[in-house]
Parts: sequence; C-alpha cells; structure tokens
Amino acid sequence: MDIAKITSKGQTTIPVSIRKAAKLQVGDTVTFEFKNDSVIIRKIKIPSDDYLKSISETLTEWNSVEDEKAWHEL
Repeated sequence: MDIAKITSKGQTTIPVSIRKAAKLQVGDTVTFEFKNDSVIIRKIKIPSDDYLKSISETLTEWNSVEDEKAWHEL
C-alpha cells in the first residue's frame, strides 16, 4: 500500500509504483469517482479532434432555431 498526503490546495502526488502499474505518464488525463467510501482514479483517453469532427454531422438534429430558443439561457 502506498500513502500520499493531500496539500492545503487539495493536491497530491500519485506514487511512482501506482503510476507505473497504471502506465500513467505526463499529460495523461484521469477521472475521479467516489463510490462505496472509496476514491477511484481512472486514466481516460480524450477523443481526438478527428473523431469529434467525424461525429459532428450526427449532432445537427439539436441545432435548430427552436432548440436555440428553448436552451439559450443554459
């Protein structure tokens, strides 16, 4: 078991052994989840811009004048 402290700014260091086991590297993105009195940290992969561009055409159904009027304050 590895132990790390949390700073006054809410920051901590992920121990080297955990970073190696999870194959975490500089610039990786992680997500945090609280479940059953535990904090779970998961490495996530952000989709590339190419992926987002490829699906953008499927999102046009939500791009209408009516939708803009209904949701403009959000």
